[in-house]
Amino acid sequence: MNQSNFAVRNRPSSGMATVGQAFKRALVSQCHPKMLLALFLPFIIALLGAIILLWAFWDPLTSWLNVQASEWGFVNQLDQWMLAIGLFSIKLYLVPLLAVGILLPISGILGLVIAAVFVMPVVLRHLEKGEYQGISRQGRFATPVGAWNAAWVGVLFAVGWVLTMPLWLIPPFAILLPIFWWTFAFTRMLRVDATIEHASTQERRLLWRMHNRQWWLIGFILALINLFPPAWLFLPVFSALVFAHFGLESLRRLREQTVIEA
Repeated sequence: MNQSNFAVRNRPSSGMATVGQAFKRALVSQCHPKMLLALFLPFIIALLGAIILLWAFWDPLTSWLNVQASEWGFVNQLDQWMLAIGLFSIKLYLVPLLAVGILLPISGILGLVIAAVFVMPVVLRHLEKGEYQGISRQGRFATPVGAWNAAWVGVLFAVGWVLTMPLWLIPPFAILLPIFWWTFAFTRMLRVDATIEHASTQERRLLWRMHNRQWWLIGFILALINLFPPAWLFLPVFSALVFAHFGLESLRRLREQTVIEA
């Protein structure tokens, strides 16, 4: 970015205060009837995606996992030991759990993509009529750029999730890796869609750099919430609201405290 285009007089306030403010405002916005109705689109897409994925890929995926599991020495030894002492075969439960662990997150990331591409514009239009009136739209090519960003983040999430699943057998990666991948998905997907319509290219890059820790902190908090299945119903829209509130507030402060040279 050409640094001569911007002369920042004062850095916008940052830290947990701005992140907490975004979550509080998102909770209030989520209770609006329009935002409550918006919950259904990503949830229905994710639910349909889960049903289709389970129907289409359950048998071939479990067959492939059974073949792979037969080559895992540690699993075979553990399975033999459990059978020797009169317990159940771990493979009977491990393979279905692995299949669910692969297919459900893929349907979940599909719901987040839908929220990023289709719900975020609705969220932004709703918010700019309230506390963010007067923030002009200076973004360009918002729809294609947002769709491309959501697509590559979603694909990288799905591939990375599947490739790193064997590490789940090593504590504590079964907890750390889901948090890592969902933090990546929330942050890299939604920070773009939250700023792409209102911020210019220069403003957007400046916001991402100045508030990099805050963007990732928001994604991390949402990833922690995502560990609890009941949150899957509202999290796609709520996460869009959190990122939108933080992005629009940061952009407003940036424009108030920044001199844009002619």
